[in-house]
Amino acid sequence: MSDREARHRELAETYLPDARLARFRERADGYDLNNRFFSEDFEELRDAGYLRLFVPTELGGPGLTLNEVSRLQRRLATAAPATALGINMHLVCTGVARALLERGDDSLRFVLDDAAADEVYAFGISEAGNDWVLYSSTTEAAPNGDGYRLTGTKIFTSLTPVWTRLIAHGLDASDPEHPTVVYGVLDRETDGISSSPHWDPMGMRATQSRSTKLDGARLPGDRVVRRLPDGLNPDSLPFAINANFQLLIASVYAGLAERSLTVAAEALRAKTSRKAESTFAEIPEFRVRLADAAMRLEPVAAQLETYTREFDELVDHGSAWPRKFVSAKLSATEAARDSVEAAYRCVGGRGFDNGTELNRLYRDALAGMFHPSGWDVARPMFAAALLDD
Repeated sequence: MSDREARHRELAETYLPDARLARFRERADGYDLNNRFFSEDFEELRDAGYLRLFVPTELGGPGLTLNEVSRLQRRLATAAPATALGINMHLVCTGVARALLERGDDSLRFVLDDAAADEVYAFGISEAGNDWVLYSSTTEAAPNGDGYRLTGTKIFTSLTPVWTRLIAHGLDASDPEHPTVVYGVLDRETDGISSSPHWDPMGMRATQSRSTKLDGARLPGDRVVRRLPDGLNPDSLPFAINANFQLLIASVYAGLAERSLTVAAEALRAKTSRKAESTFAEIPEFRVRLADAAMRLEPVAAQLETYTREFDELVDHGSAWPRKFVSAKLSATEAARDSVEAAYRCVGGRGFDNGTELNRLYRDALAGMFHPSGWDVARPMFAAALLDD
């Protein structure tokens, strides 16, 4: 066994031992059925130091790399995809801060200090109708002294019951000729912040990713981390967000896909065919079906392993990096849906029951379609790289 693989096994045993994963898997159906936040899972993860994974050793954390956190998230998602996706958003925020620090930018170092002190971060970027996502905002950022007042609605704010800090952005249009996108961090107790009581989605229910309304919420000047021109720009903050968001999202859906195929294999070994007088695991058609899905999943792990390691090693892919990020995310989310559909064909009608794990995995996999970036963004990127001068 290589030193790298030995390290990954050690981390898995430290943070996500088999017994802990078994408890998470056992609770997952109840969270989904009752549309309830993964409170018990969250407390276990926090007590285990999971929220500090990206915190450097000099700041009191274990100092894990993106590659190591990606591996852990894949493992967590094999037990409880919604728990993994929910905690993912805190890890994205802290991963961004770590990535910037490694590249000589300490503007988000306080985020790592916060994480070391058990503050919980949420990602307040998504907005209805804002397909610019990181590069513009429908939230108003009205200048207020050295800071701003933010007014708007952020959607899909995971960890709603527990987050204490929110990375958010808004548009300062006070100079119409030079509108500015402002990034900063809000404290939960700030006046003008409220959470929607509504959250009743098809899948990933335990994330409790409710909308967050900002009504003149004050963003102090010392918590403003970027003022960027409205529109596409090459700043390191959007770069770090894209890297951590896309690669960690991909990690969750890769884990979901792996679990789907495991469920399918277990079902084939358990079912007996009267016609073939054998288990379904011995019937060629079912073996091929499962093998095809497994082969389609195989490149996803390779992408994640390569891209996360290269990101950690500060490899400079230049303008090719965004294509790699979005490709990994799309490959993983497509593989998740593909794997769970293949699993359904193996498990048969019993999987259609609402109480089965496979039913929950199927609904959770569908959520992958809604995370940016999607195919409509990816195709122009790849076409431009090949066809434009």
